[in-house]
Amino acid sequence: MFPSAMLDDMTAAYFAGDSDTQRWIVADTGSATGVAYTVPEPLTEGTWNTLCICVDPAAHGQGIGTALMRQIEGELAAEGARVLLVETSGTPDFERTRGFYDMLGYEREARIRDYYSAGDDKIIFRKALI
Repeated sequence: MFPSAMLDDMTAAYFAGDSDTQRWIVADTGSATGVAYTVPEPLTEGTWNTLCICVDPAAHGQGIGTALMRQIEGELAAEGARVLLVETSGTPDFERTRGFYDMLGYEREARIRDYYSAGDDKIIFRKALI
């Protein structure tokens, strides 16, 4: 779970009506079963990064994560964004997550060793939108 101060920082611009600096997509199947948070990469032209995608574990395997990512990709592509990045941990606990991005057609672009902590690499995936 995110600390509330971090969540406040992440959502402030969105709730102020600034969708150019961040996007929140929520999967609602009667309750919020999934959420994705995407921001433009600073100092780039048309590059965005999905920093967070979460689906209720009880809803895994129902296509919610795929629908969230496809919605993000579609919206950004329609607005002329060129590249979407996603990043995740390189630990065995995130093997399923990495497989998810592989399945969606993302390319493994980079590995930053020991990024999150000693032994926990950051894996960056990339997808061209145009």
